[in-house]
Formats: sequence, C-alpha cells, structure tokens
Amino acid sequence: MNLIGTRETQIYGIQRFEDFLLDLQAKSSSELEYYQSNIEGEIINKIQESDHDGIILNAGGYTHTSVAIRDCVAGVKTPVIEVHISNITSRESFRHTSMISPVAEGCIFGFGLEGYRLAVNYFETKSR
Repeated sequence: MNLIGTRETQIYGIQRFEDFLLDLQAKSSSELEYYQSNIEGEIINKIQESDHDGIILNAGGYTHTSVAIRDCVAGVKTPVIEVHISNITSRESFRHTSMISPVAEGCIFGFGLEGYRLAVNYFETKSR
C-alpha cells in the first residue's frame, strides 16, 4: 500500500492511498485507523491487538502465501473484510488462491480503491 500511486499504475492507478484515505475519513461516520507494514509478523500482531468493530485487510502478496495471517484472521473475533484493488482472480494463476478468503467475513476484489469505501460502508451499515 505504501507504493500505491507509483507502482504498476496500470493495475493500481495513480492515486496515492494516503490521499484516498483522507477523503474516505472525511466522508465516513466512523473513526478509521490505517496501518501498513511489509512485515508478516507485524501484520499478525496488529490484527491480534485490534479492538475495532472490523478490519479491512489487504495482505498483498501474503494473501497467496501466508498460512500465519490466515490462522490469525481465523482466530480473532473481529470480523475481517479482505480487499484487493485489482481482481486477483483475473491476474496470474498464482494470485487466484487466497489463503484469507475462506476465513474472512467477506471479500471485495477489482473495484480499485473504491473497494475500501465499500468495506467501510459494510461495517457502518452492519453496526446500525
């Protein structure tokens, strides 16, 4: 996420995630916290310590490889929505399998950054 807007813009677009997040926070009725790490164990620690009503998780490449993140998501009570900017099922075959999808409450793929807005809307609607 730290390279969104500069990395593979034909897939991920040119808008920086931080700019999108500012707009999302301004329009949301919820308090949103953002956390990004490229380190698997730090992601697991953050999920385990969460006391939020929900987690929106884009595990990037770990989506397809991390049994540890999958087990963490399965082991916490906080509902997790898996989000990916691109449609991972229309990309390279190694991206078609998500370790996280089977244990996530829901999945949103392929709607660009708007997938995050959809996930926030889901949690806001659910909490009413």
